Amino acid sequence: MTAFAITPVTPTIGAEISNIDLRKTLSEDTMKDLEQALLQWKVLFFRDQDIDIDDQKRFGSWFGELDTHPTTPKDSKDPVALRIEEDEETRAHNNLWHSDVCFKLEPPLGSILRAREIPPVGGDTLWANMEAAYSGLDDDTKERIDGARAVNGWPPTWIDLAMRKEGVTDRKEFRREYPDPEHPVVRTHPQTGNKCLYVNRAFTRKIVGMEKPESDELLALLYRQAAIPEYQCRLRWQKNTIAFWDNRCTQHYAVADFFPHRRVVERITISGDRPI
Repeated sequence: MTAFAITPVTPTIGAEISNIDLRKTLSEDTMKDLEQALLQWKVLFFRDQDIDIDDQKRFGSWFGELDTHPTTPKDSKDPVALRIEEDEETRAHNNLWHSDVCFKLEPPLGSILRAREIPPVGGDTLWANMEAAYSGLDDDTKERIDGARAVNGWPPTWIDLAMRKEGVTDRKEFRREYPDPEHPVVRTHPQTGNKCLYVNRAFTRKIVGMEKPESDELLALLYRQAAIPEYQCRLRWQKNTIAFWDNRCTQHYAVADFFPHRRVVERITISGDRPI
């Protein structure tokens, strides 16, 4: 029997998990139930979790090996823990729909984000269910994209960060080791077998085998699916709120409307597998 309560946020995506304390080492049965909740609802929200980063890492490690984000500073004392601070000097800039780090050959399974400091208002995050987005397409569009592949590109500034962190000075050498991967436009979830759209405005560059005008037109149509409200949920953060999302079948959008107020979050990322 599930040891916690699940309250859906919308009929399509998102659920709040209550009656649970993430400071504790949870039972195997409880963790399996949480995994099933994640697979069903795509993103889980936990309120009032006054945990430390070790608790966060322990919880995430049950789902897989922890990953280091490409933008993590080289001198970080804890590379798998990414602290994101935004304020009057460092403005938020993740206000576009995206799936995390899909420019890697093996993008993350998911991420767990905890709010440490929040602005008095604003700074919400939205998630979109890309399985629902795929299901909502017409049959002709599905036929065009089933089996198609798309190039997902490294952001140039992140290449510079990664090169400095690894001590690489030859950009061509770095790009040979970390090429822009081709991922399926329609991804099959490795655990559920469900299909989802796996292209996003932040990182997807071109559909393989198409002329650029046709690719651009089709990608623009696919990008717009994440912005359909019926596929979305929205989180208003509070201090010690945690969001845990399945990066394999969702996109998210961090609203950048709180300048010049301060927002501090800590994130750990779980390694994933190569999309198929």
